[in-house]
Amino acid sequence: MTRTTKPARKPAITVGTGDYNRLSDLAAAIEDRNPVLAAELQAELDRARVVADHKVPAGVVRMGSTVAFDTDDGQHRHLRLVFPAEADIAAGTLSILTPIGAALIGLSAGQSIGWTARDGRHHALTVVSVEPPR
Repeated sequence: MTRTTKPARKPAITVGTGDYNRLSDLAAAIEDRNPVLAAELQAELDRARVVADHKVPAGVVRMGSTVAFDTDDGQHRHLRLVFPAEADIAAGTLSILTPIGAALIGLSAGQSIGWTARDGRHHALTVVSVEPPR
């Protein structure tokens, strides 16, 4: 007997209009260089509930938020989500233009999401806490 499983539904996410516009522009700008990542980022934005910036709840991952999360391989990470020019993993900043960065946008504490690494392996993470942008 073959057993099939349904793909996990992605959690509901919320994105402010400012982040939505800047990230949509960024996805369009990288489409020729990295069409897969551009499509992943745009897909996350397309499924988001977009609200006015001042209506984004405090506990939602936005650009500049510091996020603590646990990964399916037992790691606990604490990183700030940033635009590519600010990214420096050694300094604790993570580019939105990484598969895990694109997966984090719009999530809240307690939410989990699956994502695919650049090597094609599937992973999952769970957001533990979110600190607002500084």
